[in-house]
Amino acid sequence: MATLYNSPTFRIAIDTHRDPLLPFLWSIEKALEDSNNSGSNLSELLGGCIRKFKDSDRYRNDVRFLKIWLLYMGVSVNFDSIFKEMLDSKVCANNASLYVWSACFFESKGRLRDALTVYYLGICRNAEPIEWLKKAQTLFLNRISEIWNAASSHKVDCKESARLENNGINPWDTSMMDDLLKKIYPLIMKFDGYHSSTKSYTGKVALSALKNASRKKVIEIGYTLESQSYLSSEYGLTAFQLYYFRLSSKDNHVSEQFLQELGGKKYHIKGCAGQGGFAQVYKAYVNSDPDDVVALKIQKPAFSWEFYMYRQLDQRISGRERSRYGFAHRIHLYSDCSILVCDYAAHGTLQDVINSYVVIGKSMEEVLCIYYTTEMLHMVETLHDVGLIHGDFKPDNLLIRYARGDLTEDEFLDRSGSWCDQGLCLIDWGRGIDLHLFPDHTVDAYGICAVVHMMLHNSYMEIVKKESSDGGYEYLPRLPFKRYWNVELWKTFFTKMLNKYPGDDDRRLLQDLRKSFQGYMGSNPQLIKKLKELLAKQRASLCSA
Repeated sequence: MATLYNSPTFRIAIDTHRDPLLPFLWSIEKALEDSNNSGSNLSELLGGCIRKFKDSDRYRNDVRFLKIWLLYMGVSVNFDSIFKEMLDSKVCANNASLYVWSACFFESKGRLRDALTVYYLGICRNAEPIEWLKKAQTLFLNRISEIWNAASSHKVDCKESARLENNGINPWDTSMMDDLLKKIYPLIMKFDGYHSSTKSYTGKVALSALKNASRKKVIEIGYTLESQSYLSSEYGLTAFQLYYFRLSSKDNHVSEQFLQELGGKKYHIKGCAGQGGFAQVYKAYVNSDPDDVVALKIQKPAFSWEFYMYRQLDQRISGRERSRYGFAHRIHLYSDCSILVCDYAAHGTLQDVINSYVVIGKSMEEVLCIYYTTEMLHMVETLHDVGLIHGDFKPDNLLIRYARGDLTEDEFLDRSGSWCDQGLCLIDWGRGIDLHLFPDHTVDAYGICAVVHMMLHNSYMEIVKKESSDGGYEYLPRLPFKRYWNVELWKTFFTKMLNKYPGDDDRRLLQDLRKSFQGYMGSNPQLIKKLKELLAKQRASLCSA
């Protein structure tokens, strides 16, 4: 009997009983080692294993089962549908290996855009170990940047160049951005409002002095004597006018009268409106006129990409819809900094609205959350239609807009009348993406979810894996929905936005979600009436401060 227990056949039988996956692993290993084995036999073996254990909770988080899925993708022509099925089955969904190995697979197929999307999906889901996943993504982006740089330094045919330029390149890589700006410089310099100098900023007030004491300071932006050729070509100045220009100048700066004739300005700083790691934004009066207020974004080092994005918005979005995305009047580029002159919004940001509820210990009314969510979905849907992505969706970048006329219930659903001028305005386009130059990205979907979560809960969003109704798993915010909310509406929103897959129809998703929120609002006229009251109360409270 002891001999029986110790026999290899008996141990194999016990191991097989304890781990039904083992026989498949042995067969697969043998098939891979067998040079005479046809690919169809291996495909049938892998497919049979997946069909048998796909719904088994026992192997859902087993890395061995994940490898079988990836092998099946590798021997299948229709690997896209297999990948989608693997994601739907939640195989190792919280394991970074799923995303790193899948991204490597798509990269090997030349599908760089999908590879980048898979990395983003894993990071959004906080797959572990997250540091390994982020490092793998960074190495991937570096590889793509090297491909771009190599292509830029060698002569390649138009077809190959187009293929490289439209694959998954990191649009925020420093060297990538510098190279791109050089390539599109001939286009940017033709835009209305573009002014450039090879010298550093030499105004009477040092820009560094604005950080601590900005009020009552004056920034002068004019044209120095080095710009005579620009003045001659841009303004058609004659030799006599240029001579007068030199006589009117003092210490290489134009007189105030001639400064204003040429379009130069004096900006009287009224205070700091915001700041980040590389830029500060100031409220300013133009030539001391309190009715002519602008926002000055001063950035070091100089950065013209945001100006490019604003001009793309000008060209691709027209009519009253254009006012939802901010406006840049001009940019002044120097060797050490850039000054972007934009519209100034006096009504604050969505973050200010959220904070107004935080200070009194309450959360934003659900009907107001629904309204602003609908606004954001509509804005992102419009941007995707014209090939633009914002890339930095957050409450601080969403300005509040109020209509001049009265809001009426019957114009709400089709966004006509005064409702077209009411809502949000998306600013700060420094991390914007032009899809005509770069591949599709899905960063705005997660950004919208983060903003909506902050409106609902007054807190940053944490994502956890939760069991779904079909017995699988899905990613949702950690905090539960309040029972008196429209739970189904919010759950559908977060489920679809946080569980997006590569290849999903982004426009259809945004459109369907927007219509669901609009349908709910339209189902009860009292909701629109309440919304009007809340907006009026919000305006009276925040705009009177």
